[in-house]
Amino acid sequence: MTTDQIHIAFLRAVNVGSRKVEMARLREVLTGLGLGSVRTYIASGNAFFTSADSDPERLVALIERALEDAFGFEIPTILRTADQLRAELAAAPFGKTPPAADERFSMLYGSAPLTGTDLPVRSPKGDWEVLGTHGGTAFVRWRLLGGRPVNPAPVIEKMFGVRATGRFFHTSQKILAAAEKN
Repeated sequence: MTTDQIHIAFLRAVNVGSRKVEMARLREVLTGLGLGSVRTYIASGNAFFTSADSDPERLVALIERALEDAFGFEIPTILRTADQLRAELAAAPFGKTPPAADERFSMLYGSAPLTGTDLPVRSPKGDWEVLGTHGGTAFVRWRLLGGRPVNPAPVIEKMFGVRATGRFFHTSQKILAAAEKN
């Protein structure tokens, strides 16, 4: 007997510019794939579901194909189980100290393990720093420039040879809590 696991799908670059993805439609598409207990969290592309399928590559391919068919553009999807996200949050090097007023703590979720780079790595401008990794997740401290964070995801993708999307650390904590609610 197989037990359904809670999965968390992090969708990249939705509801920015012309890349509109209504959460109700997203839930319909995922439910139509036979995924169970489909829910979403905020409109930035976070979905939770249960599935007995434990092959993340197969699930990602299925989801990405269905999303492109439904919305008309590619939506890169990074998948974690609730257990994986819990372990990544526990491994985060941010400690209990909140970020300074000019910084943000972030988790960049990669599509594969992040290996082959000596850490920490800091951008030439000093606007972000990869403090460490855990599996496929990079822990990043952002510095605000002109009041805004700079997105290091494209650099992370190139550095590690993966697709990636990020969420602030505090948002990641809230995503896990929401995913585990019944």
